[in-house]
Amino acid sequence: MAYDDFRGFLDALRKEGQLLHIDDEVMPEPDIAAAANAAPRLGGHAPALYFDRVKGFTDARIALNVHGSWANHALALGLPKETGTKEQVEEFIRRWDTFPVAPEWRENPVWAENTLEGEDADIFRVLPLIRLNDGDGGFYIDKAAVISKDPADPEHSGKQNVGIYRIEVKGRRTLAIQPVPMHDIAQHLHTAEERGEDLPVAIALGNEPVISIVASTPMEYEQNEYELAGALRGAPAPVSRAPLTGLPVPWGSEVVIEGVVEGRKREIEGPFGEFTGHYSGGRNMPVIRVDRISYRTAPIFEHLYLGMPWTEVDYLIAASTCVPLYKQLRRDFPEVQAVNAMYTHGLVVIVSTKKRYGGFAKAVGMRVLTTPHGLGYAATVIVVDEDVDPFDLPQVMWALSTKMNPAGDLVRIPNLSVLELAPQAITPGITDKLVIDATTPVAPDNRGNYGTQVRDLPETAEWLARLRQLTSAR
Repeated sequence: MAYDDFRGFLDALRKEGQLLHIDDEVMPEPDIAAAANAAPRLGGHAPALYFDRVKGFTDARIALNVHGSWANHALALGLPKETGTKEQVEEFIRRWDTFPVAPEWRENPVWAENTLEGEDADIFRVLPLIRLNDGDGGFYIDKAAVISKDPADPEHSGKQNVGIYRIEVKGRRTLAIQPVPMHDIAQHLHTAEERGEDLPVAIALGNEPVISIVASTPMEYEQNEYELAGALRGAPAPVSRAPLTGLPVPWGSEVVIEGVVEGRKREIEGPFGEFTGHYSGGRNMPVIRVDRISYRTAPIFEHLYLGMPWTEVDYLIAASTCVPLYKQLRRDFPEVQAVNAMYTHGLVVIVSTKKRYGGFAKAVGMRVLTTPHGLGYAATVIVVDEDVDPFDLPQVMWALSTKMNPAGDLVRIPNLSVLELAPQAITPGITDKLVIDATTPVAPDNRGNYGTQVRDLPETAEWLARLRQLTSAR
């Protein structure tokens, strides 16, 4: 099922028992963030949370943990909520094969009901802002789709970008955004500043669930996120033109903020409790001037808790990180069987592959480091045999403990790029990276003493299905 707006998905979650409405009055801090921190610990069927009685606010509606379980992620893709992790990744890959699906332009977007413009544009009048972690430097908008275009080629639909970036609220019309250098919006801003221009942006909050998934997918520079959304939805993504910037924005958003990233202007942004499970310190970051705010009547503020995994962000970016890496690796190495990049947005990547010859697995691992996402994220790559399921960590640990010999299976590459948020980097933005070859050596690599490996009995898969059926019926 394809959802056209955020509220349609919340209704679906409610019907499936995956939306928990908190009826009693709560404190904005720390109650809401603490609840969102706790929710994913309920497991793979953790619900979304909805608050509408927040002390100190007269008319607040806040939703969190919307993607914060495998059940909710499955429902976002129109799958049964019982669909397993690996099956969701495999379905993501199948749907990617239908990419691109052109978006559908629609008139009368739901976010056009109300408008604040110019000096009247005051973000505090629209959003019930709260801090997520007690060490955050201020209020953040952290689950918005930020839309921008390449200023040098604005008519190229592939060179537009829809991405999720952390945004600190600095004032009623002032925001600070952190564009990681490896991300498309950073390239757009770089081009604009070289031309002596500001960069127009639209910021869409409270989106139908697939928009949030594609906005967090590390696609290639000329790939269009709305066209991937259509493939994942099984129907064209509905979009409308933002009135001030002309940028394409989701038709069903709760709030659309328009303005410009002001060229060559920077302000201190941060600290912020990040997806790495650590605070990042204050840095000079680009500044957005807000010129127009459009919003639905009684808008719902969708927030995203980040902290030590697993939190909602880890569910949101799990499949959407695995699949593009898989597709990119398969172009060069069709031997690749599966990619698990679910951990901390792919700072660790596990790849299973067949091997052409000795040393081949290390080449696959090094290719991970040169993918668009790997350039800024992949710090450790573990390569395992094709019969090892990279989503089954006990199997991965077996491969590490029996196949990997530090004498020849660790490839350390010094001084490679990594996003500045990676806390292990001694110099922010630069780190050594590691490829671990945990595959069985093949000729002409004749190291080790590997006899005949124990394999599953032919009847094992049949019995696994039978036992699952029997235990689920109890």
